[in-house]
Amino acid sequence: MSLIGSRIESFQLRGFHENQFVDISEKDLEGSWSVLFFYPADFTFVCPTELGDLADNYSEFLEAETEIYAISTDTHETHLAWHGSSAMVGRVQFPMLSDPTGAVCRAFDVMIEDLGRADRATFVIDPSGIVQVVEISADGIGRSAAELLRKLKAAQHVRDNPDQVCPANWVVGDEALVPGADLVGRL
Repeated sequence: MSLIGSRIESFQLRGFHENQFVDISEKDLEGSWSVLFFYPADFTFVCPTELGDLADNYSEFLEAETEIYAISTDTHETHLAWHGSSAMVGRVQFPMLSDPTGAVCRAFDVMIEDLGRADRATFVIDPSGIVQVVEISADGIGRSAAELLRKLKAAQHVRDNPDQVCPANWVVGDEALVPGADLVGRL
């Protein structure tokens, strides 16, 4: 069953952010856009490239009034060690959250039970706590921060303009569509 349009469940996670350990709950997401960026594991191969890509584009997410939360089943102490030892991950300025029991991974249906790891999954959550975008990729396929940012901005546009939809490859500044009888069969 798709989580699109559903409200996120309550959660409490410990994490590493700005050189300290922090506690984050669903209440911290209320009132602003959020990206929950699940990844399989620290000290792996594709994951640091993804987190580095997000770090390189983080200012654009902040300009879009959106916080990124990276989540894996590793401990917050492991996040600290990885942040301090990897050049790519060391650029990360957003919270890196720990879900060692897999409870949040299960709530988002992205837990790989036999491995104790999360799927490579992304969720864009609106300020009301509603899931607007879901992306899940096979373990060996890295995600693109630029494409995630495009989808985020499209979700924001549609939320701000509920009578419009964003066509393929839509970016801010492009014309959106207003569904109606005049468009049927003309696209």
